[in-house]
Amino acid sequence: MSDPRSGPSDTSPEIEAMQIEGYRRMTGEQRIARVLDMNRTVDALAAAGIRERHGDISDRELRIRIAALRYPRELLIASVGWDPEVEGY
Repeated sequence: MSDPRSGPSDTSPEIEAMQIEGYRRMTGEQRIARVLDMNRTVDALAAAGIRERHGDISDRELRIRIAALRYPRELLIASVGWDPEVEGY
């Protein structure tokens, strides 16, 4: 059974242990770089899905729709006047 803190995993315990050991050997800078790379990947996947659903939208609208996936509705309304419940994600 996987660790409940990390959720279900399709990675074998042996490989997961190797990954964890690899992360432990990384410097703080390397870990931050890894997180930033993962965030860029998640944003790229979100952008692809948004473009597929909404077609040829402006870069500004794309950034707002990505923000709508990440930030509270009230913040988007207050900061850019975008209500995700009305405009969508």
